[in-house]
Amino acid sequence: MKLQGKAAVVTGAASGIGRATAQALAAAGASVVLGDVNEQGGEAAAAELRARGSAADFVRLDVTDAASVDAFRDAALARRGGIDIVASVAGWGRTEPFVQNAPEFWRKLIDLNLLGTIAVARAFVEPMMARKSGKIVTVASDAGRVGSLGETVYSGAKGGVIAFTKGLAREMARYNVNVNCVCPGPTDTPLMAAVPEKIKEAFARVTPMRRLARPAEVADAILFFASPRSDFVTGQVLSVSGGLTMAG
Repeated sequence: MKLQGKAAVVTGAASGIGRATAQALAAAGASVVLGDVNEQGGEAAAAELRARGSAADFVRLDVTDAASVDAFRDAALARRGGIDIVASVAGWGRTEPFVQNAPEFWRKLIDLNLLGTIAVARAFVEPMMARKSGKIVTVASDAGRVGSLGETVYSGAKGGVIAFTKGLAREMARYNVNVNCVCPGPTDTPLMAAVPEKIKEAFARVTPMRRLARPAEVADAILFFASPRSDFVTGQVLSVSGGLTMAG
């Protein structure tokens, strides 16, 4: 999949799936602007791409802060002239029984996972509409398709991302802007590293392929939706979960 001449932004790009996505897009030839609240990790990720000969910049981004989202958009447009691909990967979760959740926890989950995704899409979609060209890829979770024990509000937020993706895809189809969603299952990321080992083992045991996903495997699905190979695909949801969920 060739992306020479294309410019992409990736949110949540300092680590995990976001970092793997930036690497995949850059390896395909795209110039990439990486965004994350983790400045040290984001700068390191961008420097690694530049060392490989790719065009890559880091700009700090907090998807829960409207001013930060606007500043990120303005910086990306100034550096690249236009953005062809938006990979909205930033997200966060923590396993905890619903009855133990504090309202502040609900808000953090919804702000980061749902409203942050909406804000990033809103920031970049109008220039795509004007050019009648663009690819927006959101990242939800299979928790948003089938629910997840101990992740009730997270499941709701990610389900919202899926529904938002489909609605935006309908609105944007007339402008030749494709909008699709990737739903990872349990993935070997820094967030997963904080999960107790017995829970990680349980995830692997109930997955038909008997292991966690690698970030690069999720990034490959994002790359497909970002590439010309998906030009007639929009409003779709693709699970990358080793068969853990087989939602229709």
